[in-house]
Amino acid sequence: MSDTPTESAAPSFRSDVTVELVKHSAADSDVLFAARVSTAGEQSLEEITKDPERSKGLINFLMRDRHGSPFEHNSMTFFISAPIFVFREFMRHRAGWSYNEESGRYRELQPVFYVPGESRKLVQEGRPGKYVFVEGTRAQHELTGRVMEDSYRASYEAYQEMLAAGVAREVARTVLPVGLYSSMYATCNARSLMHFLGLRTQHEAATVPSFPQREIEMVGEQMEEAWAKLMPLTHAAYNKNGRIAP
Repeated sequence: MSDTPTESAAPSFRSDVTVELVKHSAADSDVLFAARVSTAGEQSLEEITKDPERSKGLINFLMRDRHGSPFEHNSMTFFISAPIFVFREFMRHRAGWSYNEESGRYRELQPVFYVPGESRKLVQEGRPGKYVFVEGTRAQHELTGRVMEDSYRASYEAYQEMLAAGVAREVARTVLPVGLYSSMYATCNARSLMHFLGLRTQHEAATVPSFPQREIEMVGEQMEEAWAKLMPLTHAAYNKNGRIAP
């Protein structure tokens, strides 16, 4: 039997995602000392104290010729708040990633739900593998918002009813939808992040097209913004060479 649930807040609705860089050990110099150990041995550690700008050609060479391992000697940890369905897409990315998500077994989940904003394209046109999304009509947006909110309220009411009856949280949570917001820590290195961005964002510099769902792209855009500030030369080389992870 679960603990007696606390009084719950009324359902609320969001259309955004949030990404916070909470911890990092990541700099362009990390790429340089890792790469130069091949020829300089322990002396490559001197690269940490040198100006990476003087060696941006090496970073570009590594990116261009896809010498990928030097881009792994760094770490970034993000705290992400997004709908559960976004995290399900995240889990497709396993190499070079670590995840810890809040648990519906151990805490009462809060009623915060995703509803697309006005800028979210609602209508899919074309067949699988060859389709585009276009703007929805005002009526479609109003319908989507109304139906989603009604569904969310009903599911959370059912969740609360089971908790109040003493049903375990891990059982009661099964009625909740994937539009519920969750939070997690996600840790990666620059190489794994570049692979993620190549698949989960659209960009004019990309030589290989990608067709991500907009909500996970919103997360990717914020992660990329934080990473670009930490490793500007690596980020520039990534864009220059077609946004293909080395």
